[in-house]
Amino acid sequence: MFEVYVHVPFCMRRCGYCDFNTYTARDLGAGASRGNYANMVVREMELTHEWQLAHGIEEPSVDTVFFGGGTPTILSADDLVTMLDAIRRIWGVMPDAEITTEANPDTVNEYYINRLAEGGFTRISFGMQSAVPHVLRTLDRTHTPANVEAGVHAADKAGLRSSVDLIYGAPGESLDDWRTSVRTAVNLGVNHISAYALTVEPTTKMGRRIAAGTLPKPDDDDEAAKYEIADELLTAAGLAWYEVSNWAKPGYESRHNLGYWRNVDWAGLGPGAHSHYNAVSSGDDAAEHALRAWDIAHPRLWGTAINEGRVPWGGSEEITPGENLEELIMLGLRIREGLDLGRINGAIASARGVDGSMPLRPIDAAQLLPMVEEGLVVIESDARNHTRIVPTRKGRLLNDAVIERVFDLAGV
Repeated sequence: MFEVYVHVPFCMRRCGYCDFNTYTARDLGAGASRGNYANMVVREMELTHEWQLAHGIEEPSVDTVFFGGGTPTILSADDLVTMLDAIRRIWGVMPDAEITTEANPDTVNEYYINRLAEGGFTRISFGMQSAVPHVLRTLDRTHTPANVEAGVHAADKAGLRSSVDLIYGAPGESLDDWRTSVRTAVNLGVNHISAYALTVEPTTKMGRRIAAGTLPKPDDDDEAAKYEIADELLTAAGLAWYEVSNWAKPGYESRHNLGYWRNVDWAGLGPGAHSHYNAVSSGDDAAEHALRAWDIAHPRLWGTAINEGRVPWGGSEEITPGENLEELIMLGLRIREGLDLGRINGAIASARGVDGSMPLRPIDAAQLLPMVEEGLVVIESDARNHTRIVPTRKGRLLNDAVIERVFDLAGV
């Protein structure tokens, strides 16, 4: 698989809890304006493709595309289609590709959504967050539940798949408030729902209010109870968990998200976007290595690099075999398909071969029995008779602890 992520850094306003790389100004300099943004991203695509070919990377046609932000739908639908058309021209797009954009319910209407469908989009993810007015106010969200419903209906009519994002744990949100939000999302008839625990960053408006004592701090036990509520209600509605924070009807999982958890190659475009490549050639018969890179965060500096004909990376790093092993464990223990024990033991052997001093050791299924008895994981065999470690609901709630214990078993 090869995926493309496009970050759109513009927003109408910044929500009080948001710590993403987003900006409210229309023009951020060096060509990074709302009106010219699509042209800049297309140029970055061309530079990125040239870099790939120069480093021995010949990607297959794109399997998934995801426009995130920020608010991608603050741009015109024609701009989003222009960027998608450029991806099709530069890399090619698989006939059954999944093409998604995030959308603020305030910024789309039936005409906009129809234009996306005509341009090749297949999926739209609405930032619903909550169905309770006072919770939306706490989150500084301006849309209403009616906006979300109208957007989902328009997407249904246009033949697009719909997803909604929810956030739980906002100050002042009761358990009943959360049940209302989950049930409202289910009643929309969407085939995919994401539910994320609120993360409070100290530099945000909400973080400062919590530090000043004018808002209560989110409570871990409250968030755990809300996760259990979400899992129960969504499972009862026919949406199965496939990643810690994501539920879908069978066959409607986000292929783009799963690509991240499976550690495939992806190109990240736009200020602050990250890229990942599993096999990069440095030339001169050097061994291939995995690479992670990230774009310059500020749009003006990002735009300056593009105008100078440079891939606008702020930095990059080689992923060592040991780091790759850690990532495989962390990512595999977040998804329903689980952690392939054979793949992990292969990665352990690879890491030991590079650096024999690393205290790594293969994991035997019997070593996992204490976690099975504690109800943290189950051991399953897949169709290829591969042994997989799958977290239970309790294991998902204590995911960091499960990961640490598997690290310990592997000697990471």
